[in-house]
Amino acid sequence: MEAVRLDRRVAWVSGFRVTQPHLTERSLECAHRAPPLAGHAGPLKAVLLLTTVFMLVEAAAGWRANSLTLLADAGHMLADVGSLALTLFAAWAARRPATPERPYGYLRLGVLAALVNGALLFVLSGGIAWEAVRRLRHTPVVEPHILFGVGLAGLVVNVVALRLLHAGHRHSLNVRGAYLHILGDALGSAGAIAGGLVILLTGWPPAAAIRSLVIALLIVRRAAFLVRDSAEVLLEATPRDVSLPDVARRIASIPGVSGVRDLHVWPLTSGVCAMSGHAVVGDPRANQRVLETVQGRLADLGIQHVTMQLERDDTCR
Repeated sequence: MEAVRLDRRVAWVSGFRVTQPHLTERSLECAHRAPPLAGHAGPLKAVLLLTTVFMLVEAAAGWRANSLTLLADAGHMLADVGSLALTLFAAWAARRPATPERPYGYLRLGVLAALVNGALLFVLSGGIAWEAVRRLRHTPVVEPHILFGVGLAGLVVNVVALRLLHAGHRHSLNVRGAYLHILGDALGSAGAIAGGLVILLTGWPPAAAIRSLVIALLIVRRAAFLVRDSAEVLLEATPRDVSLPDVARRIASIPGVSGVRDLHVWPLTSGVCAMSGHAVVGDPRANQRVLETVQGRLADLGIQHVTMQLERDDTCR
């Protein structure tokens, strides 16, 4: 058996001084990291560059045209720059190796980043709605040609960015947060186009403010889903695509298992799911076979990290 190395750290347990064993590489070799995001790093960097450049262009154009839609969209894109930078950092940190102090590494930094992005979406949509209502009461003069032109250019940029992030947004809450920010920008650009057209055709300035209000409501709805999904991971709720009764049935149907209890299934982060539980196995000689069968059956459900306690008798009282 491999010797366990000791370091100089000590702990106090029930008043006794106890030396803590240092975890070796063997101890941590099965620690799970986040799903590889190397394929998303390049697109995220490209989207960050596109967003930064166009944010500056849109802010200047919005100031020149006195357009709330363009200024609101530029402000939203400013948050997107921070959001994308946070997404890239969280994706990098999640790939850091596990340590004795953090046996799961930094898996949940991506979830925290998604939660922050969702909160930012709420704040931004509230600011856009507030300013839209104010401008409905006191409508300023808006230059429709600039509004339409910049809105069209912004829509092209945002569609390219959405295309770059589309592959990863279904598999990572972190990437989904950035994706929703860019989607909000795309809606803002579409609103600028629609507002510019209405003003050009009808001469009715409040059209842009009304469109901004509608966009704010759409952003709130998507932000609510992002915050909900992030909170469920942090609360270690059972994943929506996993049925706990089904997990129990799969384990209980294994030959040699006479009881299953204390099951918990929770997400560590997007794409990494864990399970712990107790199973009663009357014949200890069957333990290894039962463990291997449990791992195989739960792998079919996407549960990669399985911890089972096998008991000869039911210890639950």
